[in-house]
Formats: sequence, C-alpha cells, structure tokens
Amino acid sequence: MEETNRVIAVVYYSGYGHTARLAEAVREGGNALDGVEARLYDITRLDDDSWAELDAAAALVFGAPTYMGSAAAKFKAFMEDTSKRWFSRAWKDKLAAGFTCSASQSGDKLNTLVQLVTLASQHGMLWVGLDILGGNNSSKGSPDDLNRLGCYLGVMAQANADQGAEVMRESDFATARRLGERMAEQLLRLR
Repeated sequence: MEETNRVIAVVYYSGYGHTARLAEAVREGGNALDGVEARLYDITRLDDDSWAELDAAAALVFGAPTYMGSAAAKFKAFMEDTSKRWFSRAWKDKLAAGFTCSASQSGDKLNTLVQLVTLASQHGMLWVGLDILGGNNSSKGSPDDLNRLGCYLGVMAQANADQGAEVMRESDFATARRLGERMAEQLLRLR
C-alpha cells in the first residue's frame, strides 16, 4: 500500500478555535488505526506543497464553522479554489466527510454539511457519514451522548458564542474522533 493511499487530510477553517479543536479530534480518530495517517491542513496556511499533499491524499475531511446558516466565507473561498482540481478530476474517487460547529443547537448546520457534500460530489468523491445513532433524543438521553445533535451526514457540534473553544463538550469531540476513525476504517477497507 502506497503512503498516499493511507493519508487522511483534515482540511478546515476555524474563525475562533472551535472548529480547529474538532479538526484535531477528527485527526486523532483517523490516527487511531494502524496503517493510516491523518494530517491537519488549516486553509489559511495552504501553500503549493500543501495543495500537492491534498491531491495525493486518499481521503479529505472538510471542516467549516457555520456562520449565518452557511459555511464560513473563507471556507467557501477554499471551495472555489478547488475548481482547477474539479476540472481535472484530481479528487475523483477519494473519500470525503465533513464537520461543522455553530453557537446555536441547530444554527442551520445541516446547510453547511450539504454544502460540503455538494463540494465532494462535484469532485466525484465518495461521502462517508457517521455510523452511530443520534443521542440525547429520549428521556434517558444526555448532552454527553455521542452524536448528541443527531446528524448522520457528518459531525455537528455546538459551542456557546460567549465561550472559547476550551469550553466545548467532550461528546462533540468524541463524535468527531469517531468520524475520523470511521474514515480510517473505510480507507483501509476500500484501499
């Protein structure tokens, strides 16, 4: 197995640090399986070498905060910057997944994940969603449950607008780690 066939690139933008912490959790989950390496790529620091590494990776996990019911504008700029790769089909058949965070419980985060799925689909990528049931949806549930916001398309996390990234819920990080681990499992299975 070639090295590039075992790399998961976690590509994210984080305005206030919350999405960066989720990206780190996805990376941890991706690195939990032998034979896979997950790496972080902050879109504000991409250079030519970084783009080449994204092109060589077998999987990309996209992460963007949800601002005003949509992916953050800086992440949308990254999406548009992938157009040359779209035209050449450079990311065709790579695995893809996504995660997002907003201050509100809903915050229209689903819209952001749909944007990420659409990006992956336009590139001809194969989307990997969560495989765990939604939590916190019964009288026995708790905000400490995995997938506490009940999304299957990707990871949805919530962070209070008046608190920093250090005050986020561990259940959101555990859900993000599960997404990274699931991506690694699928990568090993398919590659």
